[in-house]
Amino acid sequence: MADVLVPDGVPLPVALDRTTTLGVGAHPDDLEFFAITPIAAAFGRDDAWFTGITCTDGAGSARAGRFAACTDAEMIAIRRDEQVAAARIGGYSAIVQLGYSSVMVCDPVEAGRLVDELVDLLDATRPAAVYTHNLADKHSTHLAVGAAVVRAVRRLPTEARPGRLLGCESWRDLDWMPDHEKVLLDTTGHGALAARLAAVFESQIEGAKRYDRAAEGRRRANATMQEPRALDTSEEVVVAMDLTPLVEDDDLDPVAYVVGAVDRFRSEVTAALGPLFPGR
Repeated sequence: MADVLVPDGVPLPVALDRTTTLGVGAHPDDLEFFAITPIAAAFGRDDAWFTGITCTDGAGSARAGRFAACTDAEMIAIRRDEQVAAARIGGYSAIVQLGYSSVMVCDPVEAGRLVDELVDLLDATRPAAVYTHNLADKHSTHLAVGAAVVRAVRRLPTEARPGRLLGCESWRDLDWMPDHEKVLLDTTGHGALAARLAAVFESQIEGAKRYDRAAEGRRRANATMQEPRALDTSEEVVVAMDLTPLVEDDDLDPVAYVVGAVDRFRSEVTAALGPLFPGR
């Protein structure tokens, strides 16, 4: 069953209706790492609101240190509370934790129930933009959630669909994409908020993996490594894949769409490298 929190206490229908941007992540903490740009853009405002959806319970996460002996049930409760704390700090309009297992989300048939719930939440929020995992992510649960979001959006009437759908980097960088196809989400100036949000997830970063350092390092690397012949214009950047064409054209094959980007990367490398090996 879903666990729902509205940090400022307004009725849930109001919180969902005022949503301008929606983030859909696989695990507790995913939103705070890949969607920091829309979270920060709505922070402290009353004319823009970020609502988050976390699809799985995080039971299978790595654990060490003082969390090493936690059972799956205990870890679920810990991660749920961490996600709630992040929503409070970030001033979210609402946080909805659906509590699926990763096994269910990754099963194409069982995932149908997740898609049904996402359809209802998308219809209730009618966001202008949706942020989720990119469709080239190497984490199977992330990939399944990203796919479920695309399936859910396509179930909506055209007039109810978001104007923009972005798939953000998480368990795979998107620096391989051709530059003109990247969506660069500037997070400059939001480092303090990002750090506060990341620090909430002690069960993940204290004894398991330093996701906080990795995410910040990636954002800073993205800002510096985008263009080798120009001065930096940003301090931190998240790279996203534009999935909006999949919203606009139901006949567009999502697999072919993503593989097309891979093929264009291959062509770009071939064109640059081939002349350097004449007569190969």
